[in-house]
Amino acid sequence: MNNLRIFGLDGSRKFAQRVARYLDLPLSRHVEKYFSDKEAYVRSSVNVRGCDIYVISSLYTDEVQSVGEKFTKLLFFIGSLVDASARRITVVAPYLSYSRQDRKTESRAPISIKYVAQCLKAVGAGRVLTMDVHSLAAFQNAFHIPTDSLEAKNLFADFLCGVDSGDESDGVPQAVDDHIADPLISDPTNLAVLAPDSGGMGRARRFRNALERRLGLTNQIGVVYLDKERLTGDEVTGSKIVGSVDGKRVIILDDMIGSGSTIGISASTVENHGGHVWAVCATHGLFVGRSNENLSKIRRLVITDTIQPFRLDQSQWKDRLSIIPTAMMFAQAIRRTHEEGGSISDLLK
Repeated sequence: MNNLRIFGLDGSRKFAQRVARYLDLPLSRHVEKYFSDKEAYVRSSVNVRGCDIYVISSLYTDEVQSVGEKFTKLLFFIGSLVDASARRITVVAPYLSYSRQDRKTESRAPISIKYVAQCLKAVGAGRVLTMDVHSLAAFQNAFHIPTDSLEAKNLFADFLCGVDSGDESDGVPQAVDDHIADPLISDPTNLAVLAPDSGGMGRARRFRNALERRLGLTNQIGVVYLDKERLTGDEVTGSKIVGSVDGKRVIILDDMIGSGSTIGISASTVENHGGHVWAVCATHGLFVGRSNENLSKIRRLVITDTIQPFRLDQSQWKDRLSIIPTAMMFAQAIRRTHEEGGSISDLLK
């Protein structure tokens, strides 16, 4: 793997270091700064001629940089690597911003993920690797370069069930090293998975299948969804569940949490229909706006580390919030895309 280079842009450098460790590689050095007028400057400090490059940058607004600043630097860095004769450049975005803006919701509305895709291709990106985009079909249609979207379902299933998903003989390591305090293996009965909207049913079914494989069940975990309507970008309404949750322990699964209003409504609706929210799982935790208030009644919240939950009031979330690491899965995906004939599909099974 001498011709493989891993870069981690600011905001994702620690994540990139963990990925590089799993690959037994050093994190490649680069320069990243601003001029006095806030113009971004970024370049590699190592030779990249003929190399296979992976640039890691999780595109969310953090405590230092906005999404726009991160994306601008990513574009400039990709362009500079192309000019330095890199062989292939893969963008690794654990969280890919703008993926929710994947269609026209009203007249003259932008399809922002399409424009993101056009920008990345224009500067020379050859592949995009991310995790749990909002709509897989829309994501794949937006890009005209190869794409891979990893899924966190196996990470969540291993963590919640408290059982091993297999061995490492096929090159796929255990998804997680830790488990929830009272795992489902001790009582796998009366379970249901709820998707916060009909569009999430496919993701919920795949998660249900992962749970049943680990628990040794067949068609015993129900899949239901909330019949909701989005009023604005952060405001939703809904009071009906399609399917039965009466007497069930419900796991709410979503690709991301913004303000938490959807999760709050889903949890209240589950209780009103005779169910009990056992846990909430979401791959990406943005936690904007009144998320602390909207999620105040959630007993267990499980997210991944694609976004650091710096907006949450940590004093309120002690023993309630679990963060699952994803660096190992991304490292495995990078190894498989770098090596000729490597398969991503094994990571998704």
